[in-house]
Amino acid sequence: MDLNDKFIITISRELGSGGRTIGRQLAEKLGVRYCDKALIHGLVEKFNLTAYEIEKIKGKKQNWLADFIERVAPVPTARAMYGPHPEIDETVLPHYTTSEEVFAAESEILRGLADKESCVIAGRSGFFVLQDHPNKVDIFIRASLENRVKRVMRKQGLSEIEARTVIQSVDEARENYIKRYTGLSRYDARNYDIVLNVDDLPEDKAVELILQYIQR
Repeated sequence: MDLNDKFIITISRELGSGGRTIGRQLAEKLGVRYCDKALIHGLVEKFNLTAYEIEKIKGKKQNWLADFIERVAPVPTARAMYGPHPEIDETVLPHYTTSEEVFAAESEILRGLADKESCVIAGRSGFFVLQDHPNKVDIFIRASLENRVKRVMRKQGLSEIEARTVIQSVDEARENYIKRYTGLSRYDARNYDIVLNVDDLPEDKAVELILQYIQR
């Protein structure tokens, strides 16, 4: 990947693997924007965006996405990066009716982000939606179930049974989402350039390995 040109890094992750923190730190090291699934859902919800509405906005404003992004996703700084970033409990995120219309809107936002500037994108469909981007690296962050359970218990203050239930629910939801809209499994290593098991790998070391790969 050429870091001198506009580039995209997509990060898919298992809940409780630390992939969110790794993505944020990677974006900070590269000095680019970090865009996660909560941002994409937030844009859809905040602006009531459908594929049709996005097309209307694009027709009126050439920089249709820039105004939205600058307000809700500033480029991360070292101070912001290393403050507390609790794991988001995806079971209490706003409910969305999964539909082709919402997926189309989210896909359009992802393509808009990729066209606008270099960035790190975390999300369940980035590797597929942006598959034709010429300067891109796709990463999957995974960990053992035992370590994922411990992390979710610690981050969300849950019991072991509750943490296992949350992980199972999120895993199934993400896999169903990918299969429904892409026909692929998110666990298929062929979707990614890097599959990283972080069980015995601190987050900063994981970031270093990724940087070594993309800078080689």
